[in-house]
Amino acid sequence: MTRPLRDYGACGTAARVEISRGADRLARMATVTDILWRQLQACRVDWLGFYDIAADRGALLLRVCRPRPACSPIGLHGVCGKAWRERTPCVVEDVHALGESHIVCDPANLSEVVVPCLEPDGSCWGVLDLDSRSLAAFTEADALGLRQVLLAAGLTV
Repeated sequence: MTRPLRDYGACGTAARVEISRGADRLARMATVTDILWRQLQACRVDWLGFYDIAADRGALLLRVCRPRPACSPIGLHGVCGKAWRERTPCVVEDVHALGESHIVCDPANLSEVVVPCLEPDGSCWGVLDLDSRSLAAFTEADALGLRQVLLAAGLTV
């Protein structure tokens, strides 16, 4: 099966155009979520959203997502938690192969890519999570493209 062409360059350009000066982090997350959803829903992306850390709870909280709500808060043991802890993108071809280390919000989702959102000091404030109902829907190229969108939106360094 061929992977769909995802135009992250267009998403980054749209983010630079649509994000107003002085927009706070939540507004930037909402804008990026809308842009990515418009561009990627036809490209085997079933869900996407931003989680950020609630240090006092030791968990990640869902802040913005499309097209429907998902689990929140989630622990730091899943793929999102791993990307947050290790500050590196995670691409999972088959989430069910992870066993208990996978947090199942929607059992129909089969693959995932999670990209950390980093502060200038290297700390991680949250993650961008995308899910698909297709196996192996994401590659490292997706992780790199999504990071470029986050850079364009001022959501990572």
